[in-house]
Amino acid sequence: MNNYKAVGAGILFLLGATFGAFAQDKPTDPQIAHIAYTAGVIDIEAAKQALSKSTNKTVTDFAQLMVNDHQAVNDQALELVGKLGVKPEDNATSQTLVKAAEEKRAELARLEGAAFDKAYVGNEIAYHKRVNAALETLLIPSARNAELKSLLETGLKLFQAHQQHAEHLGAELK
Repeated sequence: MNNYKAVGAGILFLLGATFGAFAQDKPTDPQIAHIAYTAGVIDIEAAKQALSKSTNKTVTDFAQLMVNDHQAVNDQALELVGKLGVKPEDNATSQTLVKAAEEKRAELARLEGAAFDKAYVGNEIAYHKRVNAALETLLIPSARNAELKSLLETGLKLFQAHQQHAEHLGAELK
């Protein structure tokens, strides 16, 4: 299995185990807010790593888009939780996401050039697939607050576009 596929398989396994933890117990709105915000921060940190390591303009343009879009959504999320007086609640899913992301960033840090670019984009494809699936099947249906649900639905549309962009970029890098 090449690095590109190994990265994708690894992140899918970790995220599957992470979001699968809520299969029996639906997360609360404060937990959903924390999970969604954490997922955005993780992608921002991955993009910043790509901005510092990649010399491929297409990859760095994509990474900058990830920073801009995920920061905008996270800013909206912070504004919403402030307005609603909701305190995001740390939880096992958020903690597992952070741990997996730290491991992935360390793995990517050892790569250079085209190998880094392919692995970063492969990770973005896998990450967005899994986060989008979690939004569709768990987080949006579990959200009780209409404004939170609406923000998650808006984020899902944007993140689906990110996934498609990453898939096109991945095909170019092969």
